[in-house]
Amino acid sequence: METDLVTLNIEQGIAHVCLNRPSKINALSYEMFKAIDKVIKQLAKDKRINAVILSGAEGNFCSGLDVKSVASSPSKAAKLLFKWLPGNANLAQRVSLGWQRLPIPVIAVLQGCCYGGGTQIALGADVRIASPECKLSIMEAKWGLVPDMAGLVALRQIIAKDKALMLTYSADILTAPQALELGLVSEISDTPYETALALAQKIMQTSPDANAAIKRSINQNWTGTVRSLLARESLSQIRLLMGKNRVIAAIRQTKKPDKNYQSRQSWW
Repeated sequence: METDLVTLNIEQGIAHVCLNRPSKINALSYEMFKAIDKVIKQLAKDKRINAVILSGAEGNFCSGLDVKSVASSPSKAAKLLFKWLPGNANLAQRVSLGWQRLPIPVIAVLQGCCYGGGTQIALGADVRIASPECKLSIMEAKWGLVPDMAGLVALRQIIAKDKALMLTYSADILTAPQALELGLVSEISDTPYETALALAQKIMQTSPDANAAIKRSINQNWTGTVRSLLARESLSQIRLLMGKNRVIAAIRQTKKPDKNYQSRQSWW
């Protein structure tokens, strides 16, 4: 499937998603928010997909919100921020939080600019692999705004509170090595897409059900109580023991290392 603003190609169980607005350094218009949200929903329904690689077109990830485009249409700005209840995710927040909620490992490839909303989207990925020249910034404060795209859901899990405050107060632009030191990126690579693809292929060697359970357990219990963590671990393990992919995983370890896994179970 291909749209003007986001491309999606699925090859051998790996979904390749590309933010595709290079003339605007992949900046986020209302239409682009809609396109990203649509792709996330499509991926969630496709149980054949075992890994996602998220990137930006032509050497940049995303330069953030296209302020002029969004501000030119008050109705679109309202649709972007509207939600039925304060605790629900609106469209602006779903393009970051949606990647976390996918029952599939998501790897972001960061190159060039990764500013503002681009950083918020990248924080929704499970792993971020950056090129050496990549620049990142949580720069909403420059526009008199608070980061409001749900990136803080992940940010509070990966860096200390004082560091998060410093980054958001200052809106400083970080180099890739600085981002790596803080934990904003997972790895720096001269060939980030190839590194992401190698990781995705390694993930493909393990059970998609186990990966879904691991992602859910870690994301939902990273800052939760011990009791909720123990309960989720037990429930996930029961579901895995009931599934055929657990049996296939054992067969791959003992008899047939190339035996194919079945599609991800629907309850993840």
